[in-house]
Amino acid sequence: MASKRKIILASGSPRRKQLMRMAGLLFTVEPADVPEIIPDGMPAEKESEFLASVKAGYVLSQQDEKRRDAVLIVGADTIVLCEGRVLGKPKDKAEAKEMLRFLSGKVHEVYTGVAIVSEDVNETFTSVTKVEFYELTDEEIDWYVSTNEPMDKAGAYGIQGFGCRLVKRIEGDYFTVMGLPIAEVTRRIEKIRASENKG
Repeated sequence: MASKRKIILASGSPRRKQLMRMAGLLFTVEPADVPEIIPDGMPAEKESEFLASVKAGYVLSQQDEKRRDAVLIVGADTIVLCEGRVLGKPKDKAEAKEMLRFLSGKVHEVYTGVAIVSEDVNETFTSVTKVEFYELTDEEIDWYVSTNEPMDKAGAYGIQGFGCRLVKRIEGDYFTVMGLPIAEVTRRIEKIRASENKG
């Protein structure tokens, strides 16, 4: 087995690709085209980790059987949870505005689940960060939604873009809110590689 497994990011997210590059990881991208279906009765706190595993597992299944032990697939999924309600990506601008009104002035939690898998590796974890929004006016919400930034993001905002104007404070990992807790991802990949080199 090669000492350096090829890393594949099972996501087309520009933010996740940016974070992987920032961390100095060499990788290719193979987005997982799978339906995001949550089993009945699954706790909301487990949803993102479950979907990350589904995405990573799907991309692994698409690899040639002879090289499935020579890759590391990184899957990730992010949800926003506020007062027991899960907020994914808005379907349209009206739903984006409704989500932002709901989050206005409140503390919510961002869950990013991660799965790192290979033929012989199956590591999953969830990183949680608390985010507090300022009280938002209708004008602020209308302007923000008009930028189209909220449309492909859980909870209808991106902390690394114009959405930074909404955030009063965070408690936890900033990069979890962006969609990938990159420091922990990097450390886990390096640990896997180190253990394989010892073998």
